[in-house]
Amino acid sequence: MQKDNTNTVISHCKLNSETPTLMDRFQTKPSKYQHEQFIRQVIDILLKEAVFQGTSNDSLVIEWMEPESLMALLGEELPKNPESDENLIKLIKDVVRYSVKTGHPHFINQLFSSLDPYGLVAQWVTDSLNPSVYTYEVAPVFTLLEHKLLCEMRRYVGFPGGSGDGVFCPGGSMANIYGIQCARHHAMPDLKEKGTFASRRLVVLTSKDAHYSIKKACFLLGIGTSNLYLVDVDNDGRMNLAHLREEIQRALKEGARPFMVSATAGTTVLGSTDPLDGIADICQEFGLWMHVDAAWGGGALMSTKHRHILNGIQRADSVTWNPHKLLGVPQQCSTFLTRHLNLLLEANSASASYLFQKDKFYDPKWDVGDKYLQCGRRADVLKFWLMWQAKGSLGLERHVDTLFENAAYFTSIIRDREGFKLVLEEPSFVNVCFWYIPPSLRNSQHDEDYHEKLHRIAPKIKERMIKKGSMMITYQPLRNLPNFFRLVLQSSGVNTKDMEFFAEEIERLGCDL
Repeated sequence: MQKDNTNTVISHCKLNSETPTLMDRFQTKPSKYQHEQFIRQVIDILLKEAVFQGTSNDSLVIEWMEPESLMALLGEELPKNPESDENLIKLIKDVVRYSVKTGHPHFINQLFSSLDPYGLVAQWVTDSLNPSVYTYEVAPVFTLLEHKLLCEMRRYVGFPGGSGDGVFCPGGSMANIYGIQCARHHAMPDLKEKGTFASRRLVVLTSKDAHYSIKKACFLLGIGTSNLYLVDVDNDGRMNLAHLREEIQRALKEGARPFMVSATAGTTVLGSTDPLDGIADICQEFGLWMHVDAAWGGGALMSTKHRHILNGIQRADSVTWNPHKLLGVPQQCSTFLTRHLNLLLEANSASASYLFQKDKFYDPKWDVGDKYLQCGRRADVLKFWLMWQAKGSLGLERHVDTLFENAAYFTSIIRDREGFKLVLEEPSFVNVCFWYIPPSLRNSQHDEDYHEKLHRIAPKIKERMIKKGSMMITYQPLRNLPNFFRLVLQSSGVNTKDMEFFAEEIERLGCDL
């Protein structure tokens, strides 16, 4: 049903032939007379309540409401008639109030956080221009900025002179899909026309700790999840090279065609990086495509001090790298990079003549849209470009170095703190994984149901912190390990006081469990 608010549609403006009424809102063109005051009010709300108050330690990370109550507040029915500006302002204020403040220093829940002011302004710019980046004629500035940024990112990966190709993607999952698509086309170009029935059974290999998007890509591309061979990992979450070799040989003995290994640089939970050089050696030996999912870990390439973590990535055929993760670019900003020039176009081109005409008055090589799987596409590049302009490479490097310093500091806080136990004694990235063990369980490690009881601790503490609104940190099990917390330090705005608060607040919320 639709809400009939006929009695509320009278404008606060005087109704005459020159003054628009609420019923004129079907028009999509902005009017200085009709919209300027409204837009300025909204910007003031965003600056005050989302940008500054929402990132202040004095505010809540979230003001929790149960789903049914929140739905009632926002309105269960969409209106038949236009709402007044006053009602729209109230709705916007409610949206801001009850949304999670992911820029808050105490939001450490995901592999993204913070609110970079330059990235935010860039997003406002692109939303104001409303571009779609597929041809040079409709997006000249953003086409050139993408070309420049992607080339520079390939240079940081280690592709000679930044050579190769790349695309901006709607998230790292889609970038990994590009990786498998390009790998398959590189090995079997006929499949683009004939389909997978024209080949023997295809096999992709990745580690048991790899991102779930690899599994999704396999069923989406018709490879099948049973043909995704999962390779064992060591205690630190790094791919076991001996088992990788065994699984490749198993696929070959079965008459299948392994064509790709997807390595990970910065696993989602532990932050581990697979032995990239060793994987590259094996891929070279068996003639397999090497993809590196560095969605999380790629930002470390900006740091002279820490880029060694990704040694071997320069040997990859393709790389996923999300600047919206470690580098703090606002959501979303993801890229797929490959050393193979023209392969993206060969694999994905559909040559739509109504969009990609070859007889344009400029060089059609700048019409990049045909190498993308999608058509309409946001100009995510501007956020990263403006941040790079504002901070410089040195500023981005200092940001990354600060994250590693913060991770080391938090690790030192909890290493010998009573009730805390690290999952990895020496975290290799900025993920710090740990258990909080309340007093009631500290002398029960040998009890038969100890793991079962410990498994229930993190979810209960998470519930309490969300309802209190004090912080947000995620938890998860991993293989045979009971639930543990994963603290992700991605915001260089987090300071030592914040990190001390994290440990103290978890103690306060869980000491009576």
